[in-house]
Amino acid sequence: MLKTTLTSVLCFFVLNFNSFGQSKARTFQEAEKMGKSYQHLDKLYKSAVHSNTALAVFKTGADQQKCYGAYTVLLQDPGRFLNQNNFQWERPTRCFNRIYISADGKIDYFVYHFLPNKEDPNYQVSEIKRQEFAKLLARFAQDYQFSVSANEPFAPCSPVV
Repeated sequence: MLKTTLTSVLCFFVLNFNSFGQSKARTFQEAEKMGKSYQHLDKLYKSAVHSNTALAVFKTGADQQKCYGAYTVLLQDPGRFLNQNNFQWERPTRCFNRIYISADGKIDYFVYHFLPNKEDPNYQVSEIKRQEFAKLLARFAQDYQFSVSANEPFAPCSPVV
């Protein structure tokens, strides 16, 4: 019994080290616990687009359109990746994300938070689905290349379903 318990504890630590220590994808709460709160990250990464163009990386209409197009693809690609890995939500799931991207287009941090379900306010994403999603999203973010680069790091954000 002790050997089984020790093995389980060791597996837990190994899995959590790999999932959270090296992962680029985290919930807002996990990122904050690791010293990477969105307030801290927002100081390092400018907003991709902003109503005040002085606060934005993509300032002109043409550059903003390129960013929007690339961001739309970025929001669709994880869905394809999840489907390819046989991941299905239990029901439509709302999420807010902020994606911190290096100047060369690599994802540095993909921070997200599950939002309440409007149709069923009592619905909660199961812990198993949360863990599976986090693992797959981390794999997705590891090698993703945003199709638009900039002179400085930037961060788009939005709610998604």
